[in-house]
Amino acid sequence: MTIDELKDKARYYARLHDLDGSLVCAVIEQESNWATWSIRFEPDFETRYVVKLHLGPTECTARSISWGLMQLMGECAREMGFEGKLASLCDPDIGLEWGCRHLKAKLDAHGGDVTAGLLAWNGGGNPDYAAEAMARMDKYSA
Repeated sequence: MTIDELKDKARYYARLHDLDGSLVCAVIEQESNWATWSIRFEPDFETRYVVKLHLGPTECTARSISWGLMQLMGECAREMGFEGKLASLCDPDIGLEWGCRHLKAKLDAHGGDVTAGLLAWNGGGNPDYAAEAMARMDKYSA
């Protein structure tokens, strides 16, 4: 799938969840640089949020990985009710659907404040995250 096709998908899922398509595209560039099969193990996330759930080792590890285009954390997907195999979040349609759901929830929880919502999305690991992501939005404006 080409990046242009992925951008179209990202805008589609953004519209479904009442999100700005340029914001979703900017988050994708920031998180995975459009690499659909991107994964990243987050050991600090595992220690802080997942270990206390007393899961089996595979599920514990999978919930501590950020998956796909939007790099949605496995645990965040589970908290929202995702019951499939977490690796399927690398499928653009699945990952964008659930990633947009999660991003929308973060923005809504912060009264629509994009900066605060993006910082919540990122989990506070990078205080410059919101500014870095928003700086990418212009290139995705229609």
